[in-house]
Amino acid sequence: MNRPSAPDPAGNDASRSAIARVLQAEREATESIERTRQEAVHMAEAARSEARRLNERTERRIRALQAAFERELACRLAAIEADAAALAQPHVLREDELAALDQAVHALAQELTGTPT
Repeated sequence: MNRPSAPDPAGNDASRSAIARVLQAEREATESIERTRQEAVHMAEAARSEARRLNERTERRIRALQAAFERELACRLAAIEADAAALAQPHVLREDELAALDQAVHALAQELTGTPT
C-alpha cells in the first residue's frame, strides 16, 4: 500500500524563504513608493512656494514701475499745466515790440493798398 508521503521539510523551508523574500520585497517597494510620494509632496510644496515668491516679487516690481510712471506723469502734467497757465496770461508788449509791430502793420498796409513808402 502506498502511504502519502510526509511533507518535505527542505521544500517547505525553501517555499517559506521564497515567500519571505517576496513579502520583504513588497514591503520595501511599498516603503519606496511612500518615500517617493512624500518627496513629490515636498517638491510640489517647494514649487508652489517658489511660484508664490516669484509672483510677489513680480507684483512688487509692477507696483514700483506703476508708481514711477505715475510720478513721471504727474511731473509732466504739472509742467504742461504751468506752460498752459503761462500761455493764458496776456503778453504786454514792450516799447520796442510795439514799434516793430507798428512798422510791420504800416508796411503791410502799404503793400496791400499799393501805396509807395
